[in-house]
Amino acid sequence: MTGELFSSILVVIGAVFCGLSAFGLVRLPDVYLRSHAATKSATFGVLCLLGGGFLYFWFKDGTVSIKLLLAIVFVFMTSPVAGHLNGRAAYRSGVPLWENSIQDDLLARTEASQEKSEK
Repeated sequence: MTGELFSSILVVIGAVFCGLSAFGLVRLPDVYLRSHAATKSATFGVLCLLGGGFLYFWFKDGTVSIKLLLAIVFVFMTSPVAGHLNGRAAYRSGVPLWENSIQDDLLARTEASQEKSEK
């Protein structure tokens, strides 16, 4: 009973974070902020959902689902990397920052690398 309650709470938390991530994808102004919403909160939401499913089967049947564990590891490893690569590709292809952005950390690095390549 306690295990089912704990897994249910994890599933609800995961669903809330996935909903917040979807809301962020729709409402945030540029690709970089959307990438943030798509990677961090969605990853946490999916991990909570999978963890809730894993705990449910563990407490209910006493079985350990290797597939759910592998899915948790796979999502935890690939989602942040994919978000980083999406943001980097957008920056290198010239997608502008949001007009109210106050800092561009990559500007100095890209200008320095362009000067090196011209020499």
